[in-house]
Amino acid sequence: MRARQQVTAPGARRTKVARTSTTTAIFVPVPAAWFSCGAAAWSGRERGTDMVSVVIAAHDEAAVIERCLSALWAQEGVADLQVVVVANGCHDDTAAVAGRAGATVIDLPEPGKSAALVVGDAAARGFPRIYLDADIVLPPNALAAAEQVFADDPGVLAAAPRRHVVTAGSSTLVRAYMAVSSRLPAYRNSLFGRGMIVLSENGRRRFDRFPGVVADDLFLDSLYSFEEKRPIDSVDVGIVAPATTSALLRRLVRVRRGNADLRGSSRSPRPGPDTVGTTSQVRGSDRLAWLTEVVAPEPRLVPAGIVYVCLTTLAAVLARLGARRAVRWGQDTTARHTSDATSTSGPGTSS
Repeated sequence: MRARQQVTAPGARRTKVARTSTTTAIFVPVPAAWFSCGAAAWSGRERGTDMVSVVIAAHDEAAVIERCLSALWAQEGVADLQVVVVANGCHDDTAAVAGRAGATVIDLPEPGKSAALVVGDAAARGFPRIYLDADIVLPPNALAAAEQVFADDPGVLAAAPRRHVVTAGSSTLVRAYMAVSSRLPAYRNSLFGRGMIVLSENGRRRFDRFPGVVADDLFLDSLYSFEEKRPIDSVDVGIVAPATTSALLRRLVRVRRGNADLRGSSRSPRPGPDTVGTTSQVRGSDRLAWLTEVVAPEPRLVPAGIVYVCLTTLAAVLARLGARRAVRWGQDTTARHTSDATSTSGPGTSS
């Protein structure tokens, strides 16, 4: 039986977890150093033997996180598993649900994925280190398959599963956009847009701590060369598309602004804890890839290509108009409209 633990940060709300005959909620103060720790701090922490650690930054995820955690506890071939959920700025029962489901929970009062990842990283002890979105439901072989990737090639530092986009509950325009977007070459052997990123211990040593940017997955992708990244071919995750065009636009604007902030941070003349290190190479974008790599080889996608260009252009304009406002970690509630966001085992045609 895994011990269940609830941790609260200074000033955070203490969410009471129901006490049962088999579980006990333990409240432990979070060391202030966790908020500023980096590679030097975590590398000296005592780590569990053969332990795999999963870090989940969760903001108002009570509706989906139990399924995510249940799938983690059902993993096969993993000797020891630690799951750290960092609830941040939640207005729902995310912390309580995660605590009852068996996770170590850290409850932060303010929303912010970057800060949540920093704190969760400091609490994690094992490797491989998995950063997982709260709405991703993994197949039973996912963690073992991730471990195997690193065992097969010690030169691999980062891995991510294959992906497919679920559009069952989406509008016609959203489906058209995704028909092009999901085929873009940028998703080949990349770490972003998958809801799960896995780092080896050597891979985690590549950076000090997560910078104060929204685009954490693009940040991680920028740290590793093509040869240092590897897809987990036997694992395919379902990424649920927004239900409405307005929700898609909001997501596109948020992503564009987050990516722009990351690229601006990487060019900062004064590196600091919230800037990207000089070792990173933020992936550029090929603005004509939708045409040369997607629509040209498949002319039937011409109508979808028109939708893609229109929505991408509109999102770019809206992102510029809101450039002076701070980028916040957003959540698309319409993407929680279906239970099809499950993952599968075995090779597929996803990117």
